[in-house]
Amino acid sequence: MSLAVGLKAEKRAVEYLQGTGYSIFERNFHSRFGEIDIIALKEDILHFIEVKYSKDYDALTRITPSKLKKIIKTIDYYMCVKNIDIDYQLDALIINNKSIEIIENITY
Repeated sequence: MSLAVGLKAEKRAVEYLQGTGYSIFERNFHSRFGEIDIIALKEDILHFIEVKYSKDYDALTRITPSKLKKIIKTIDYYMCVKNIDIDYQLDALIINNKSIEIIENITY
């Protein structure tokens, strides 16, 4: 997937999240452990959101156990560095050409 396609998908994700009551805290947070696409707050829960786009297959399959471990390490680092102590969860936002779906509290 090209950078332009990825940026367009993230823009759609942000618009969707804002339209459904999320407040965007941060985008593309990087650490030595990995990256978080979107960090948002809704109803006093901090959501760490992995955005996946595909036009023709189930993009959720791209969140592998090793990818999940990197995301969780990055979340732990973020919470420590930012000195945040609130409830949080990891979500996936799946985008294709026809729909957007949020899958809350993903784990393996």
